[in-house]
Amino acid sequence: MKLNRPTSWFLLAFGAWSWVIWITFVRNLVKDASGLAFDDAGDPTAYFWVHLTLAITSFVLGTAVGVIGLRGVRANASKEKATGGEPSAVI
Repeated sequence: MKLNRPTSWFLLAFGAWSWVIWITFVRNLVKDASGLAFDDAGDPTAYFWVHLTLAITSFVLGTAVGVIGLRGVRANASKEKATGGEPSAVI
């Protein structure tokens, strides 16, 4: 797969952004006192489990996308250093 520099940086930024957003969401989900996340007995509700599953899936996908972006950024940097140009990264 060939990635240019802007695409690689975008993927890396998207992976990092995904972590920031979902960490914030999970913190808010755990602190939720409105009755959506936990019932009166203190047990997690279906809302909690569904959104926790979404968050975990987003962590995994965000990490995968971020790793692809990081590999592209590194490949572009090493190719640029070797040739002095701006080639596409091969991942």
